[in-house]
Amino acid sequence: MVSFLEEVIEELCNDQVAIEKCIYILPSKRAGTFLKKIISRKVGKTIISPDIFSIEGFIEKIASLSYASQTEQLFELYKAYLEVGSYEKESFESYLNWAQTLLQDINEIDRYLIDTSSLFSGLAAIQEVNHWSLDKEQTSLMKSYLHFWNQLHGIYKAFNSNLLAKQIGHQGLVYRKASEMTSQYAQNEKRPHIFLGFNALNTAESSIIQEILNDPNSKIFWDLDEYFLKDKLHDAGHFIRKHVTDWKYLSANHLRGISNHYLKNKKISVVGTPKNIAQTKLVGQLVNQIASENPDQLKKSAVVLGDESLLNPLLNSIPESISAVNITMGQKLELSGLASFFLNLIDFHLLRSKKGWFYKDFTSFLNNPFTAIVLEKYNIKIGELTTHIHKKNWIYITENDFAKFPKVDEQKLSKLFFQYESPTQFVHQCNLLIHDFKWVFGNKIDYLGLEQLYKLHTLFNQIVELIQEYAYLNSLKSIKSLFRQLLASETLDFQGDPLDGLQIMGMLESRNLDFETVILTSVNEGILPSGKSNNSFIPFDLKIEFGLPTYKEKDAVYTYHFYRLLQRAKNVYLLYNTEPDVLEGGEKSRLITQILTDGNRRDVIEKIASPNIGEFTVPPKMVHKTPSLMDLLQSYAQKGFSPSSLSNYIRNPIDFYKQNLLGIQDNEEVEENIASNTMGTIIHDTLEELYTPFLDKEIDREQLIKSKDSIESIVHKNFQKSYMDGAYDSGKNLIAYNVVVRYIENFLDHEIEALASHRIKIIGLERKLYLEIILPNSNQKVVLKGKLDRIDLCDGVTRIIDYKTGKVEKRHIEIIDWQNLIESYDCAKAFQLLCYSYMFLAENPLENIHAGIYSIKNLKDGLMLFYKKSSTRDSKKNPNIGKEVILEFEKLLFQLIEEILNPDIPFLEKVV
Repeated sequence: MVSFLEEVIEELCNDQVAIEKCIYILPSKRAGTFLKKIISRKVGKTIISPDIFSIEGFIEKIASLSYASQTEQLFELYKAYLEVGSYEKESFESYLNWAQTLLQDINEIDRYLIDTSSLFSGLAAIQEVNHWSLDKEQTSLMKSYLHFWNQLHGIYKAFNSNLLAKQIGHQGLVYRKASEMTSQYAQNEKRPHIFLGFNALNTAESSIIQEILNDPNSKIFWDLDEYFLKDKLHDAGHFIRKHVTDWKYLSANHLRGISNHYLKNKKISVVGTPKNIAQTKLVGQLVNQIASENPDQLKKSAVVLGDESLLNPLLNSIPESISAVNITMGQKLELSGLASFFLNLIDFHLLRSKKGWFYKDFTSFLNNPFTAIVLEKYNIKIGELTTHIHKKNWIYITENDFAKFPKVDEQKLSKLFFQYESPTQFVHQCNLLIHDFKWVFGNKIDYLGLEQLYKLHTLFNQIVELIQEYAYLNSLKSIKSLFRQLLASETLDFQGDPLDGLQIMGMLESRNLDFETVILTSVNEGILPSGKSNNSFIPFDLKIEFGLPTYKEKDAVYTYHFYRLLQRAKNVYLLYNTEPDVLEGGEKSRLITQILTDGNRRDVIEKIASPNIGEFTVPPKMVHKTPSLMDLLQSYAQKGFSPSSLSNYIRNPIDFYKQNLLGIQDNEEVEENIASNTMGTIIHDTLEELYTPFLDKEIDREQLIKSKDSIESIVHKNFQKSYMDGAYDSGKNLIAYNVVVRYIENFLDHEIEALASHRIKIIGLERKLYLEIILPNSNQKVVLKGKLDRIDLCDGVTRIIDYKTGKVEKRHIEIIDWQNLIESYDCAKAFQLLCYSYMFLAENPLENIHAGIYSIKNLKDGLMLFYKKSSTRDSKKNPNIGKEVILEFEKLLFQLIEEILNPDIPFLEKVV
């Protein structure tokens, strides 16, 4: 394959041009490196390298102006914005939200040499029409807004003047000045100029090139296939066909550089993959395949990223066997974990309220991996911090709480969690953190991390200088916005041999370069081409009127670059994402559809590449009872089975194994809003305290009525005991507090009403039960234990009562089939009542007792008693729990416990 640059040098040599004495201008610096290599190879002797410029560098030379950095442009534009007009100005922080858009517009206006007076007056008129109102008087906000548009031309002139005074300029200004000085440059510089591989040119570039081409020794070579030039509808040739029509030079001179390679035989594969990461994995496979089949072919191969954010995952997908890789694009600093950490740090401090940091924000930042690196250096364990927060139920955390953390040096903790006094002090703290990271990364020999730290350190130092120079940088929000702006333009440059190994590049870096094998990723709508985007203050119709480019021209630029890559290539892989979404591009690109429907291209293969996904069924968990587990079971049996633990086994044996045997509980969390179990504890404790004065005696109705006055104080005390340091003076927690008070009041009202017709004596409150039993089959002794909420005597009938703060219905404690007690969790409430009854009657040999549940949420049903029914329609309800009932239950209880203790029956997971 003969590349475009090789063809140009060959043609110049055939025309007997002294190639070492020419000035070469190319679209990018990248192509200049390859051009030098080609000239060296062609000349075959030692020469002084000719001048080779990118178009930006060449125009900078003509204008004798330096390009202003993005930061300089931002601040100079804001300075001009403050200087012009007397209307109310926005803060620097608000300004940053639209500054980039205005800078892009100003840049484009100057590059296309637009009459700014006419354009800005037209833009102001459009805004005035858009904000037309029936009201005679405009609001102050509307006046300020329209005043801004009327002053925009003045801002533009002040901005350019300020830059020129410093001998710098934004790209558009440099281009405009260069176009004014081209004649003078052409008179002074007599060497031939060779322009290579241009396509879309702005007005300034077009004017400059045409002026220089007046010299008969200067030439321009276009990198385009004849196929696209002749097709008057094909976007790949849109700009060059336009130049042929508009340029006087081209009416007198034929087009140079036009080739005929596109229709030659190629192997074009269009491959769809699910999601973007799959594309990078496929690239890794393709590169590995090329390396194994023909290692020398890698030097003639390129991976072109349509979406440059895929660089990191791509680098992780390239096989380690590929030793030589050259990356032409820089790694964006804003995509690094460290940059995200410092942005998170700023956000974290912005989230702080007067109460302190919300615990979720605090623990989330604690769990940032880079936070862990800093804390690990100071031997501070994150797990201990979070555990203490959950234990103390802190909803908000301040610096005063740091001293309450056990085994923690609060000064070291305050390196991350500090109360900043000024933006300068905040940036200073960031630099101190960078020194901490440097120490860690230095010990780990993490060169990439150290390079990122150096870039971030430079950015923070730059921000400090800007804070000192500009008084309006006085808030952390403005620092955050500025930091984001600076991050967006920073890259980490890779070092490598640009002429050796596999080339990885972005779309623009591929200009003028040719490869035999091209792998192009992210060929999706919204990426290639980028599609409609209106990131401009200038309306579409105004752009058309003044000859400014719209999304149509930008699409044509992408189309040209796309097809130019395919022109000389022999093997082409076009990869796209089959699962489009807003963030990762749209459907398959129209460029792929265009190739697939091109009747002259019959060598295109279309396929879908997806990972092999086999059927994956998750078997239920099973835990066999090993000797050590049996020892644990025996120990547990001696300590005692509780009704709730046995219910847990019925629900799911694996839960019993984890929670009851191993003691593994759910993660302890801060109760931002009071949890139902905490409410239950508070209600139980409050009822116990209210009824304790009546223990072992009949409840006095009048005294119970008086006890209602103490409900709030008792509930308040129990809230402090159970809810730790959690706040319940506002929001949902205050509502929960009042709900608990109302529940207790309702319960006492229900009891007071019952006392009007019944005599109730309290026998026990929160009584602990303990019973040793002998299993009949194994002759093994085990223990049952539990705690009864209440035992009373109502009109001579002994009742055992369980309080439930959740909603319980009568069907939950009415049994038809005895076997359901140990097989269905739906009968858990009935099982627990019978368990308590069994233990109570073993200690108190009574003929009959009643057992029931008070559902605090369902008091209208009163005390719901246990019943054994013969069928669903059985209306005979006998609440007596006597010898017959206990004997039936005992059989099931023994059966259940023997199953738990049987070494041959494993713990098998149930679907809950």
